[in-house]
Order: sequence, then structure tokens, then C-alpha cells
Amino acid sequence: MHDTESDTFIIQTWPEKFSSMLKEIGVDSECKEIGTDAVENDEYYARYFAQTPRMVTNKGCLDIKNSNIDVVQIIQKG
Repeated sequence: MHDTESDTFIIQTWPEKFSSMLKEIGVDSECKEIGTDAVENDEYYARYFAQTPRMVTNKGCLDIKNSNIDVVQIIQKG
């Protein structure tokens, strides 16, 4: 490590990372616990097409404040 780099690392979840990135551009958001929103209970992709991934991992949700967007769900496919 270089002398200018910090020795301390802050462990963050994916919603916390995205929330901090949104805060840098002036968007106010709040992290939700995984599995607590109704959006997370539905299927992510249809199984009718060959290019559709079979495994999808839910990484959590963000509640966006003062916007027309209510919830952003973070998913990982593959």
C-alpha cells in the first residue's frame, strides 16, 4: 500500500454502496433489509426465452426519496 492510502476498510453491503454513490450526486436514498419489500417476492425474468438466466440473486433494495422512483432493486444474474 502507498502511504496516502488508508489502512482501514469499511465493509458495506451492495445497497449501502449504491446509496453512498447516489448521495454523491445528490439523490437521497435509504437501504432496506433483504427480503422485506414486496418487489423482492416476484420472479425477476420470464423463462420463455433461451437467453434468460436461470440463477438470479437478490442483493437488496433502496428506497429513493423525493423522486418518482419508489424502489430500486439490486439483483445479480448469472
